[in-house]
Amino acid sequence: MISRLFSATLLALAFLVLPLAAGGVAQAADPQVERIDPAVRDGHLEIDADVRFDLNDQLRDAAQRGLPLYFTADVMVTRSRWWWFDRTEVDTSITWRIIYNALTRQWRVGADELSLPVGSLDEAMDAVRHIRGWRVGKAEDFESDVRYTGRLRVRLDTSLLARPFQVNALNSSSWSPATPWTTFTFAVTRPQEAQ
Repeated sequence: MISRLFSATLLALAFLVLPLAAGGVAQAADPQVERIDPAVRDGHLEIDADVRFDLNDQLRDAAQRGLPLYFTADVMVTRSRWWWFDRTEVDTSITWRIIYNALTRQWRVGADELSLPVGSLDEAMDAVRHIRGWRVGKAEDFESDVRYTGRLRVRLDTSLLARPFQVNALNSSSWSPATPWTTFTFAVTRPQEAQ
């Protein structure tokens, strides 16, 4: 009798606490790839993409205190083969570094060795949110009129963070935001040669 009353009390408390826990803390929307547009330009396959990637309060606070944040976009392009495993044509990534210099009060964003000043953290995140002209391969490496399948994701690259923050990333999902892999398909069409 006592154990049944105790179980009923715990169940009632769980129903009361669950709605409070679900609505208590405002979270940033889950990151998501919204648009991918592969195109051939100047003899290269280029990717343009739009990504919804909002930073949560912990990441914003860390960035404003001068912690460099690294965001990596990964892309894989495969060609299906009926007699064997799919063939990987492209497997590459690009990494952006966003950093705030408290001494000069300036935000900087860049990929590779190039780093440019921007006015705010949101302007710096626009480089990650709006990928334009990312060259992922040569057009000549793709066969004409063959259907290729690609996958793209964008993530906070925790492997490049300072060691204490890598530990945080293992223990907290707020330190490891990433979009799910998003699939796209395309075919490279070459103009017909004059006969």
